[in-house]
Amino acid sequence: MQLAVSLHGVSFAYPGGPPVLTNVDLDIASGEFVGIAGPNGGGKTTLLRLALGLERPQSGRALLYGEPAEHFGGRARLGYLAQRTIIGIDAPATVRELVAAGRVPRRGLARPFSRRDKQVVGDSIERVGLSDRADAAIQRLSGGQQQRAYIAKALAGEPDLLVLDEPTAGVDADAQESFARLLAELHADLGATILYVSHEFGAVERFVERLVLVRGGIVFDGPPTALPRTWHDPSHVHP
Repeated sequence: MQLAVSLHGVSFAYPGGPPVLTNVDLDIASGEFVGIAGPNGGGKTTLLRLALGLERPQSGRALLYGEPAEHFGGRARLGYLAQRTIIGIDAPATVRELVAAGRVPRRGLARPFSRRDKQVVGDSIERVGLSDRADAAIQRLSGGQQQRAYIAKALAGEPDLLVLDEPTAGVDADAQESFARLLAELHADLGATILYVSHEFGAVERFVERLVLVRGGIVFDGPPTALPRTWHDPSHVHP
């Protein structure tokens, strides 16, 4: 079994601050669909950044596909949607232009756009159900549609690991449910490893294979069906 992400004894604190994570152990196998949830400030985004090598642990090891995460040489294999506090953007880009930018990790900046590049961009847009809006400006889309466009951008890089940090922030419950269903379909079709990070997990709970709840450390790790009923609101999860 190949591990996509592996954290061993990882602890972390931001300069001058209290510990955010303490002695975290977490292995995520290639091909898993994992929900990572917990209260705001519980450390889930920090865990994600450590796993991707964007932060270095004070102690312990963080590995990506067996390599130290901070020195990982296969960045083109990763699709990462960072947390966005505001859904709308001001840039006058179309959906197609945004998604085409996601092709850069695979093709580089200097190479001209090939027929295959165009095909992958079109396929990515179609996968998220935005073919009829491909030439629409991003700012003219609804919040849920914008998030689908960003997913298409990540898919255009043909990632082995797709990481989404609070992807449904600011969208309504119906859009969250639709988004979670889309991810489940993508996981089934593509077989990519998916990490879905959220402060709540109601929308994605029916679709993920595994839930990891984070509050200063990992307080639950297992199938959603094993989650105690009293923990279904992560803000009430105690370490």
